[in-house]
Amino acid sequence: MKHRVLLALLLCGILAVLSSCGMLYTGMNSLLSGGTAAGPAQAPAQAAPAGQTGDTVTISRQEYERLMEYSELFDIMDIADEVFYRETDHTAMLENAARGMLVGLEDPYTFYYNPEEFADMWEDDEGNYVGIGVLISANYETQECTIVRVFDDSPAKEAGVRKGDILYRVGEDLYVNADNLNEAVSIMRGESGTSVDVTLIRDGEEITLNILRREVNVNQVESTMLDQQIGYIQLYQFAGHCDQEFESALNRLVSQDAKGIIVDLRDNPGGWVDQACRIADLFMDEGELCYLVYRDGSEDHSEYLTKNGKTDIPLVILQNEYSASSSEILSGALRDRANAEIVGTTSFGKGIVQGVYWVGSRGAGMQVTIASYRTPDGHEVHEVGIEPDVVCELPEGEVGDFQFADVENDPQLKKAIEVMTEKIR
Repeated sequence: MKHRVLLALLLCGILAVLSSCGMLYTGMNSLLSGGTAAGPAQAPAQAAPAGQTGDTVTISRQEYERLMEYSELFDIMDIADEVFYRETDHTAMLENAARGMLVGLEDPYTFYYNPEEFADMWEDDEGNYVGIGVLISANYETQECTIVRVFDDSPAKEAGVRKGDILYRVGEDLYVNADNLNEAVSIMRGESGTSVDVTLIRDGEEITLNILRREVNVNQVESTMLDQQIGYIQLYQFAGHCDQEFESALNRLVSQDAKGIIVDLRDNPGGWVDQACRIADLFMDEGELCYLVYRDGSEDHSEYLTKNGKTDIPLVILQNEYSASSSEILSGALRDRANAEIVGTTSFGKGIVQGVYWVGSRGAGMQVTIASYRTPDGHEVHEVGIEPDVVCELPEGEVGDFQFADVENDPQLKKAIEVMTEKIR
């Protein structure tokens, strides 16, 4: 099963027409932001059914039997049309029926997008938004939604939102959990210059902030040269043009005679798999980034391949419990194939990938889990995570709200520098 993939992240310039088989995504986050960037290309129009003449449509027995399988839904709609005390909204009813159908799969990463939500999803990936400027990680076991990044120069930063805050309520009455986070995201959207109330939990106490919406520009990559000619690249999310930004940062550091590279994937929730493949390809010769395992047990070793021509340089990967999906794909591949050492804590453990598909002709879409993945050496990741080679926990009570490249105060970055110093000695 071939998929046309662009690895951005929930997420995440991924404005492209989806192929008939969709696109693969492994992100686990939502951006609390909005925007007016161009949406996805319009879905192809659907042709009229074969056999249609006048008011009569001829269908096959198979199509008829399938139609009868869903006859209960038509009965529900007919009864509501007849007896409900207000005018019925068929569009809203059908959208929620679609949501409910996918809820029946009991997979938190499989869900329906109405046309507005689907356009917003593509808009998010571009990196320019009208919103408050935070990145959120949703935990589907605890249902908590945690702020894992507050963008620089954003309304959220100015209002006092901090990394580690729990998003508790948006507006007056939406109490936020992992299942309704997309709704919270929609509420966060709005016109530049308008405001939204956001209630957070911090140290067990509720804090309500009135935050003014405005355009937020999201950078996915930051880099600098540390002491001892150690290059440092922080990759926040596999979204936008992060692969190009990453390659430019790497080339710049190599041109400055970097002896080793630390890649910081902490709090990176994932995104588009193709981008992880392009970044891995910078450090790997011909081989595979990962391979997919489908529900029938078949394996696909042809989807994500790297080619010869790597940058041969020592690597250290920083990760934590919020490093998920494409972050885990990248770190697993670089450890298996590029001799990278991993420092930090066990990663999130999202070892499954999703396809993104057009639905119908109105511009709606869906995301559905299609396969699990393994690292090149066959290690399973889902619900297990990737264990670090060097464990380094943050001190109790510390949430990791450090400035970029804060070598004085960030103990995990200090440990990564120690490990790299040994590698390049």
